[in-house]
Amino acid sequence: MNIEKIKKYKCPVEAAMDVVGGKYKAQIVYELISGKKRYNEIQKTLPQATPRMLSKQLKELEEDGVINRILYPVVPPKTEYSLTELGETLVPIVEALCKWGEYYFNKAGIPIPE
Repeated sequence: MNIEKIKKYKCPVEAAMDVVGGKYKAQIVYELISGKKRYNEIQKTLPQATPRMLSKQLKELEEDGVINRILYPVVPPKTEYSLTELGETLVPIVEALCKWGEYYFNKAGIPIPE
């Protein structure tokens, strides 16, 4: 967690949105709710994310203390991601966003994408 970065925020909402407001950050947290995932497992759930963008979002979540990254020294390299204790506090927020998204689709009369 970068204390100097945190000190620059003008309000708590700005801080929260910076942590989870990235293009795929909330979706990454949502995918990790069920447990540890390897990079490829996360990538499969976000096919629209380029490898560069996904790596950037994962790195930012790690820097913000939301996820753990474990790199196993094997060939080929194996990397696992999981939620930290701080990341676990985002679970109800991300689940609420998911619920609201379902409501939004229903209100529009559009089937919820799988």
